[in-house]
Amino acid sequence: MSDQIFELKGNLFTLSVLHLFLVDVPRLRSELDEKISQAPKFFYGASIVVNLAEVQEVDIDFVLLKQTLSDLQLNPVGVCNGTEQQHIQAKAAKLSVLNYSKDIKPAASAQTTTEVVEKPVYLPAQIVQATVRSGQQIYAKDRDLIVLGSVSHGAEVISDGNIHIYGTLRGRAIAGAQGYDEASIYCQRLEAELVSINGSYWISDSLQGEHWGNPAQVKQINDSLEITALVKG
Repeated sequence: MSDQIFELKGNLFTLSVLHLFLVDVPRLRSELDEKISQAPKFFYGASIVVNLAEVQEVDIDFVLLKQTLSDLQLNPVGVCNGTEQQHIQAKAAKLSVLNYSKDIKPAASAQTTTEVVEKPVYLPAQIVQATVRSGQQIYAKDRDLIVLGSVSHGAEVISDGNIHIYGTLRGRAIAGAQGYDEASIYCQRLEAELVSINGSYWISDSLQGEHWGNPAQVKQINDSLEITALVKG
């Protein structure tokens, strides 16, 4: 047996990005607190990266910003897209500086390599043959999730694939949990507390439009959610 006690590797994780458009910490605290109160379990301890792209010309008290996010039970881990000076100040406040861009593409290698394609293992959908009650959490790992009943207020269903709900979605539904951006949420009646796909999420107040209370599909388009009517055959 090796005497090695650890191994350090790079990896990718889903982080929530807070796009800051105005530096007004008291207002930020108030409005974030209101958002979090609508789905506290979803946001509790969430790792947050602050995108500074829209506030590069503004002086920011990063110590105060970090403390404010921590007071809201969030986990501020870093910043991105700031100026060099902002990044220096953020590091002084014990925040990491991260690279964040949806436009970066890996450069083509000058050497010829052999690509090994792994065939994904098919797992049948996990089926819940009842209503998911308040306080329950169902997680379908590496597969779709089918709920033959409803999802009650205070309940949460999570899937690494798609989520199909044959009743009313009143609680929280999180699809594509491990980064599958083509996942969708389907339900016969949309009244959700929160829906999320691949890290993008909307809470109840953003959902109450023309599709509220109706059969709907939620999917991710260009890093944002889109809701369409669920067409019956």
